[in-house]
Amino acid sequence: MNHPPVVEVTHPPVVEWTEDGQVRTARWRSENGARPPRRIAVADDRTRADEAYRLACEGTALLWRGDFHNARQLLTALARRVDRRPRRTPPADVTQAFHVHRAAQNQRARILGMLLIPLDADLAVRLPRAPDVREACARAYGPQDAPPASAPGDTASTAFLVSLRELLGVIGADEWRRTGVEIPALGGDRIHPHYGVFSPARGEYVDLVGEAPLPDGDLAFDIGTGTGVLAAVLARRGVRRIVATDQDPRALACARENTARLGVADRVEVVEADLFPPGRAPLIVCNPPWVPAKPTSPVERAVYDPGNRMLHGFLSGLADHLTPGGEGWLILSDLAEHLGLRSRAELLDAFAKGGLTVLGRLDIAPRHPRARDTSDPLHVARAAEVTSLWRLGVAAG
Repeated sequence: MNHPPVVEVTHPPVVEWTEDGQVRTARWRSENGARPPRRIAVADDRTRADEAYRLACEGTALLWRGDFHNARQLLTALARRVDRRPRRTPPADVTQAFHVHRAAQNQRARILGMLLIPLDADLAVRLPRAPDVREACARAYGPQDAPPASAPGDTASTAFLVSLRELLGVIGADEWRRTGVEIPALGGDRIHPHYGVFSPARGEYVDLVGEAPLPDGDLAFDIGTGTGVLAAVLARRGVRRIVATDQDPRALACARENTARLGVADRVEVVEADLFPPGRAPLIVCNPPWVPAKPTSPVERAVYDPGNRMLHGFLSGLADHLTPGGEGWLILSDLAEHLGLRSRAELLDAFAKGGLTVLGRLDIAPRHPRARDTSDPLHVARAAEVTSLWRLGVAAG
């Protein structure tokens, strides 16, 4: 999936707190775009969960100086307190229910993001029983510009502060990067997602690309390639040349690594572009974000597309990039329709405005557990969801 350009921040914001009677400073690290905390209190193994929860709800972040495993336990305790708060009855209107659910999720993330972990300049965590996260952080964050660390254990050596929740996400993402995700459409071979790049763990859309009848021709464009999974599937199906585009540097690096690992790099050219590369192709594939809403983290940009920007950009430019008789494959969930965020009529109207006609459609039902979770406030919409591969051609006349 496509991502907006990533703006590199040369000098992250600096946060300040008082510790041992001295004013300390460190750089704030948040890939999720969370704002730096205005107030920071030092916490350790003596800090009680109720007190930590009260401070976090009031907007005071907790800089952890105790045992790392105890910090994880405190985070779990905070999550329990957030989740057992009285919940209002979900609105009957499914669109309002979606917005209420998103607001609740954002509030939950804000509170849980208040537990902070110090990182040294070499991205090490100098806490008792802390894992070695240096390589995982280096792969996720890239080169750092920070003062060199002092002696281990010296609080003055803290170069960065990061929320424990985000750090655990970095660790988990690095594990996914090492082990990969098995892709049936690739014969069981694996795709290895990088941090911040959407993982094809939910693979219905990949199966559709593996099954749809290929049009004649030796060239395809994969718009918003992400991990490169769809480009790799097309290459394995016999397409001789694929140009895969994205704007996110992480996605571009990820796609290049995956296509090389799968032995198809000689057929897949990964290029930086906003949607289409130059030229025309007999097959153009796009799996845009499915829900027209604002993302709250980098990886959410693969799911949420404000104002249907990428969807409309693809549909409005498709006809000008297809060769005569070519096909554009739009892979899109109808979840937004069930949530009242986009209607089927609006989608069909976008086809018509782009000078496109529907040649056929393949549908697949979701297999992910959330579609069967009756406790999910959006269960009715998720249970009705269908993912479709729309085969689009240029309309006559």
